[in-house]
Amino acid sequence: MNITNCTTEAGMAVRPKTITEKMLICMTLVVITTLTTLLNLAVIMAICTTKKLHQPANYLICSLAVTDLLVAVLVMPLSIIYIVMDRWKLGYFLCEVWLSVDMTCCTCSILHLCVIALDRYWAITNAIEYARKRTAKRAALMILTVWTISIFISMPPLFWRSHRRLSPPPSQCTIQHDHVIYTIYSTLGAFYIPLTLILILYYRIYHAAKSLYQKRGSSRHLSNRSTDSQNSFANCKLTQTFCVSDFSTSDPTTEFEKFHASIRIPPFDNDLDHPGERQQISSTRERKAARILGLILSAFILSWLPFFIKELIVGLSIYTVSSEVADFLTWLGYVNSLINPLLYTSFNEDFKLAFKKLIRCREHA
Repeated sequence: MNITNCTTEAGMAVRPKTITEKMLICMTLVVITTLTTLLNLAVIMAICTTKKLHQPANYLICSLAVTDLLVAVLVMPLSIIYIVMDRWKLGYFLCEVWLSVDMTCCTCSILHLCVIALDRYWAITNAIEYARKRTAKRAALMILTVWTISIFISMPPLFWRSHRRLSPPPSQCTIQHDHVIYTIYSTLGAFYIPLTLILILYYRIYHAAKSLYQKRGSSRHLSNRSTDSQNSFANCKLTQTFCVSDFSTSDPTTEFEKFHASIRIPPFDNDLDHPGERQQISSTRERKAARILGLILSAFILSWLPFFIKELIVGLSIYTVSSEVADFLTWLGYVNSLINPLLYTSFNEDFKLAFKKLIRCREHA
């Protein structure tokens, strides 16, 4: 997000980069950009070509991948040129477009993580009712809302940057930190409020999942009786959405949704009559759930929190940072667009199979 380079103050002396430094920086950033593009393209293609993945939860994942792909294609390349050249030489109009697209796409990517967390929260805490509401139309509405909010967060600077049209072509393409209210408004809307919501939602998701694990563990020993098997099948038919979600949802919280289906219990689990053994399995699954949520939250926070802390302290004139630090923190945020397709698909078998299918098709082409 190129509120990024806005931290470069005119009065700060910047040591010119050597040719070697520029080459290393360029190569590193090009690799990140290429991987981000390929991984997000793979997610989009997997969802589009695999019928089993055509589900509302996956549409949110697909929209996130499209947003991250836009970051990789429209934002990262121009950022590389700007960093390597140390000057903006692409004109006023392209500068305005780049800054606006940068802010919009990065904000939209962050807000996508928020609605995905919200979707998962509803799916596990209000499962039966939400199964009826979890439609493609609802997913489209959530996506439209995310893009609308992102545009409203990124648009205001266009109005006070318009006076620069009469100035000579800019050598720096930055958003100045001379509007404290906007700095607070944009950082709260683009990060701090979504972060708070994500933390609350995943905290509740974990505790709801933990409760479901414990309930299932306490009753699992009954599942080896034929009468219970029949009841399980009836329950599965009643809550067929969750039986399907065992195999087709893209959420890392798939493990949590499985508890709503009593069918398909592995044989070795059916014979666990000892509370200690059941408790051990429950604890193992709780730890797995915690690791998954920990990975998601850690990746998001480590990628974006340093950048938005910098935005606040610079915007409030508490401290200034060099352009090198600003660029590093910006690209740390961009890396989240590389991590997202890995985190939000790697825990699902359907995605793994779809990726393998794409690779095989590529090899035979």
